[in-house]
Amino acid sequence: MKSKKQHLFIILASIFLTNAILAEMIGVKIFSAEGTFGLPPASIPLFGGSVLDFNLTAGVIIWPIVFITTDVVNEYFGKKGVKKLSYIAAGCIAYAFLVIYIITLLPPAAFWQEINSTDAEGNYFNINYAFKTIFTQGLGIIAGSLVAFLIGQLLDVYIFQKLRKYTGSKMIWLRATGSTLISQFIDSFVVLGIAFYVLAPENGRWSIPQLLSVGTINYIYKFVVAVALTPLIYAAHHFIDRYLGKELSEEMQAEAAAGSKGFF
Repeated sequence: MKSKKQHLFIILASIFLTNAILAEMIGVKIFSAEGTFGLPPASIPLFGGSVLDFNLTAGVIIWPIVFITTDVVNEYFGKKGVKKLSYIAAGCIAYAFLVIYIITLLPPAAFWQEINSTDAEGNYFNINYAFKTIFTQGLGIIAGSLVAFLIGQLLDVYIFQKLRKYTGSKMIWLRATGSTLISQFIDSFVVLGIAFYVLAPENGRWSIPQLLSVGTINYIYKFVVAVALTPLIYAAHHFIDRYLGKELSEEMQAEAAAGSKGFF
């Protein structure tokens, strides 16, 4: 029984950490959802004369995996499991970006710059400048994301457990989706505000309307995906329950709901 608990936590932790770190690293890119599907910009009038296009941070593509994993960990390992995993993830992300920052300070090799001095069309290209620009933008995002990540995760686990008291072992969709929708509303705006306004250089600072527009689109995306992926949460429960067995599964969920020490 202990071995199954350990294996399950290691698998869930690996999924959680991998996707959380990747989402932070790729979050520096803002992509156009309309352009992805070959559509013109939506240009919806919004926020003080600005327009709202479907522009999202690339990190939101895989954040739903983090949402699902968080809820599954919460279901079987309780708030202690989610908090432990959240703090470990924050430490791993901070370490990853500290290493990347140090790497950006290293002087580039002359031959590396020379062989990468032009792009595919023959235009001049400074690869070291591009490398530093991308990853130093990422440092702003990581600072914002770490704050938003921890706030979002701790809020998610709190709301999840509150809803669990009312739903018991039933209505998984309500506590999973409800906790995600509330916590990610905060996350969607906090990370952008810190990364692209508070810590951004003056020449790269976003306007408030831009922040509100991208934050709104990010949240709409997360809202839709959270609802759409609800069946996956039930599927995850089904396979985990089969792996653990009915007795162990019920025991772990009861310990998680009660907030007892259990696995931890």
